[in-house]
Amino acid sequence: MQFGVFSVSDITADPTTGKTPSEYERIQASVAIAKKVEEIGMDVFAIGEHHNPPFFSSSPTTTLAYIAAQTKRIILSTATTLITTNDPVKIAEDFAMLQNLSDGRVDLVLGRGNTAPVYPWFGKNGQDSLELTIENYNLLRRLWDEDVVNWEGKFRTPLQRFTSTPRPLDGVAPFVWHGSIRTPQIAELAAYYGDGFFANNIFWPKEHYQQLIGLYRERYEHYGHGRADQAIVGLGGQFFMRKNSQAAVDEFRPYFDNAPVYGHGPTMEDFTAQTPLTVGSPQEVLEKTLTFQKYFGNYQRQLFLIDHAGLPLKTVLEQLDLFGEYVLPELRKELASRAPADHPEAPTHANRVAARGAASAVEAGTTAA
Repeated sequence: MQFGVFSVSDITADPTTGKTPSEYERIQASVAIAKKVEEIGMDVFAIGEHHNPPFFSSSPTTTLAYIAAQTKRIILSTATTLITTNDPVKIAEDFAMLQNLSDGRVDLVLGRGNTAPVYPWFGKNGQDSLELTIENYNLLRRLWDEDVVNWEGKFRTPLQRFTSTPRPLDGVAPFVWHGSIRTPQIAELAAYYGDGFFANNIFWPKEHYQQLIGLYRERYEHYGHGRADQAIVGLGGQFFMRKNSQAAVDEFRPYFDNAPVYGHGPTMEDFTAQTPLTVGSPQEVLEKTLTFQKYFGNYQRQLFLIDHAGLPLKTVLEQLDLFGEYVLPELRKELASRAPADHPEAPTHANRVAARGAASAVEAGTTAA
């Protein structure tokens, strides 16, 4: 199991002080958070892609490359890379470059985003969203998997004998997760290619995500990639903790009540009862996170959103220190003891290169025989 943090890159006023961080401060904070993620022994740092205020992350690969230069171990990922409005050629180039720079420590979550105006900003039509997703991803796969590509589609100019550079490191493309909060066709796409499926698992009750993940697992088996329970699933989550549960509730309440993403709606108590958000002690965070496997089956990646709603950097880093000391060791131990022996490990560049080598050896042996 991989554990990590994902950021939506919001710039939100701290309701307890009235101070709104600058873009510079939030960008620098994302780097500090990623370095803390590595320091406490987590595995993944991911950041989203947005092209409008109040978000700062318009160029995730630039941010992740900078972080790669200052870390040694963590996987660098995206919370969303917009497959609809980005040119697949540029995605192929940017992530292969990042993969080579980081010694393979990169993967990505592809999604359609949640901001309708982004489509015309990049010369696209939002009504073409699903068609763009399918066509663009098909081209992206070919750009990574084939050295020379001849291609013609509906939404961009044709390619003739085109080679995307640099080539993927060791001939193995970055692992792709497909992210969705509401679209069955995205679960189908992930299953068809045998890719991962990431459910952000934040705003809605578990039953909503159970349907999407269940569909993905069923179709993953249908396409012959393995049993349904062996499909590659990632989940999001949220927490705010202090050593004392009531202290956590009291401190987080103004952030919850004023947060653009969920403030001014259900009470914090209702929201924590109905969604994966946990506000409390380290033990409560541990116990609730362990229920995810019961609801969604064995899965390979767990990411948490913790730097949102105006929380200052100091508080976010304190949250990570508490998680690393009191929650992470117990989560690793308990989930490792539950994982079936025949389930795939969480994807890394190293184990994917090894798997390709093993498959090639088997194929060579079969051919020789």
